[in-house]
Amino acid sequence: MIVERMPANFYAQSTIELAKALIGNYLVHFLDGELLAGRITETEAYLGVLDRACHSYGRKQTKRTRILYEEPGHIYTYTMHTHCLLNVVTERRGQPEAVLIRGIEPVWGIEKMESLRGKSALDKQFANGPGKLTKALGITMEAYGESFIDGPLYIGYNDKKNVAPLLVKATRRIGIDNTGQAKYFPFRFIEDR
Repeated sequence: MIVERMPANFYAQSTIELAKALIGNYLVHFLDGELLAGRITETEAYLGVLDRACHSYGRKQTKRTRILYEEPGHIYTYTMHTHCLLNVVTERRGQPEAVLIRGIEPVWGIEKMESLRGKSALDKQFANGPGKLTKALGITMEAYGESFIDGPLYIGYNDKKNVAPLLVKATRRIGIDNTGQAKYFPFRFIEDR
């Protein structure tokens, strides 16, 4: 199975638009020669230096956040509560922004994903969180700084999503209670079924 890779210009859209556009497309990882892929079902947008929930808030630049200042399409991974979380860098015009991929539905390589996750993919909680999906796809901190444009981890185009209109719903982001007004921003996107 070959899943067509998104072109570089896909990542050049605004962070909010990219967060919406990711829904329904595939997160693909070639791991030890095996294709693992899931349909993206949930994302969150983080809008840089003015967004208290974003790691680059206040133009913060550290060893960890340096990749946020690179070209769109780079991979930003970080660890939270022992889990690796995966973000798409969307830096535009000097604004260090990113989209967190929060959930997927397994599509290809399910047996390998079950082995990595230690659970059945039939469980509704299998990959419905950012740490769960990286574990299922074998994504580690080693992906930090790589590119979705030409690496083994990429966003794949879902050519079947045009069969029926895909509706995307905006809600408040999750797990950012200590970020003042930013916790109320409707920057989480899910498929509205």
